[in-house]
Amino acid sequence: MKTRMSTTAPLTPPFFLAMAPDEPTTVHQSTLVERARAGDASAWEALYRALYPKLLAYAGRRLDPDAARDAVSEAMARAVARIERFTWEGGGFDAWLFAILRNVVVDAQRAAAHRAPEAEIDEAPASGPGPLDCLLGAEASSALREAFARLPPFDQEVLELRVVAGLSSDEVAKVVGKRAGTVRMAQARALARLREMLEDADER
Repeated sequence: MKTRMSTTAPLTPPFFLAMAPDEPTTVHQSTLVERARAGDASAWEALYRALYPKLLAYAGRRLDPDAARDAVSEAMARAVARIERFTWEGGGFDAWLFAILRNVVVDAQRAAAHRAPEAEIDEAPASGPGPLDCLLGAEASSALREAFARLPPFDQEVLELRVVAGLSSDEVAKVVGKRAGTVRMAQARALARLREMLEDADER
């Protein structure tokens, strides 16, 4: 499958208003998924184009740019091979695909750790603008990035999947293998902590 397409997509600010509503899958997407299940290449292409920017943003927070692109391609290849296993129960197509990507990213991180000398392993987030920077203007992105980095890893992932990937709370729960209530609590905790840290930064 070709990957020569735009890797960016406009995301509407502000950050705290960008949470995806807990809405059911659109009829359009469900139709595309069923066409893809039947082997329709154009349906796969449409699904890929719609989700690629979000998938790449998620992978790009954890891998270098080349590895992130490879991870997205591998996740899509696995999705094509496993589409007969997909069911609408327990989460939508987006959640299913992000769960596949999450596993690919973890595998890539482990492989990189084995290849690199222990002293060279860098567990810090990727440098440069991240997906959350797209949700705010440049004037706020620096403070947000600093505050976001101080959140626990699980809380960071929950917000990324909710804001960047646009998944519902139930879909995020499926991706990370937690209860939906746990995800909602982590989301509320993370947002409250972010607001507190940003307010403190404004007062300095």
